[in-house]
Amino acid sequence: MSHEVFERIVRRQPLSDEEWQVVEALRAVVADRIAPRAEAYDRSGDFPWDNVRDLNGLELNLAFLPAGDGGAGLSYRTYLLLVQELSAGCASTGVTWATTFHAVSPLIDFGSAEQRSRLLPIVAAGGLGALAITEASGGSDATAMSTRLRPDGDDVVIDGDKLFITNGDVADLYLVFGKWAEIDDPRASISAVVVEKGTPGLEVAGKEEKMGHRASSTVALSFRDCRVPAANVLQEPGAGLRILFSALNKSRPSIAAHALGIARAAFDDAVEYVNERRQFGQAVVDFQGIQWTLADLATRIAMTQAWMFHVAELVEDEQEAATEASILKLAASDVAMDSASAAVQLFGGYGY
Repeated sequence: MSHEVFERIVRRQPLSDEEWQVVEALRAVVADRIAPRAEAYDRSGDFPWDNVRDLNGLELNLAFLPAGDGGAGLSYRTYLLLVQELSAGCASTGVTWATTFHAVSPLIDFGSAEQRSRLLPIVAAGGLGALAITEASGGSDATAMSTRLRPDGDDVVIDGDKLFITNGDVADLYLVFGKWAEIDDPRASISAVVVEKGTPGLEVAGKEEKMGHRASSTVALSFRDCRVPAANVLQEPGAGLRILFSALNKSRPSIAAHALGIARAAFDDAVEYVNERRQFGQAVVDFQGIQWTLADLATRIAMTQAWMFHVAELVEDEQEAATEASILKLAASDVAMDSASAAVQLFGGYGY
């Protein structure tokens, strides 16, 4: 019954026929190919290139792009639903695909016509993106970053180090944030520049070993005298903080959609198991304590699902959504963790 409730929330969304077709096509590929590979990829930690090829076969990178830039012109809520469906099948592949959107969304929103026409075809062709913000000195405090962007004629020279960069060793485009050398104010100096794969001076400095999402590549990046065209600077020097905040408002709901996919998958697996497993002459699901746990999780998942689409509507209407997006990310992350932990408990010894 809970699955039907979740699906009714989804089906109430005003997606076009084309958008529903994309969702259903992804669901089929996830069920047939991506989900069956998830366990092996997570064990090995190998990057899921097979899954990326399957997504490119569906031309899903066009979902990131507006119709005017050669994309599919899908709604933001459709994108979030695609992230959720993909993450339910393979969380590593979900975060890999979504990270490309996180990197190219600012290019779409703030890039010039010349920048979009030159760089977005790389994504449309199936290229991956990476967003390089975090540093050892900064973490969540972006104003503490120390990466330096120095103008030099027609170029910009990047020097610095970035940590925990998803897709950092496989990306075709990098959106890098740093401080403009000629601006002293630590907030006003933050700027954004696009770096292409293979640029001299960009090196992978190390790869993280993680507890989960192991097939999603997370690396440290080193920029040493990394020279890119000044034409790759988004907007103008000092516009980075505005670009960064706008990017976070779109990436937070995306991360929440990823978490909801995990929560739904863990919950569905647990429900299936407790309906099959019998103890003391009855199905495990018939024990009242088990029903309380499932009812609580189902309630939280359903409410978070509905809130996700509310936030999507705000984003689509270009309304302020920073607080609502933060609420969504917190709620979805918590219910993903609790659903996964509960699933381990409900599976008992098999879960362990």
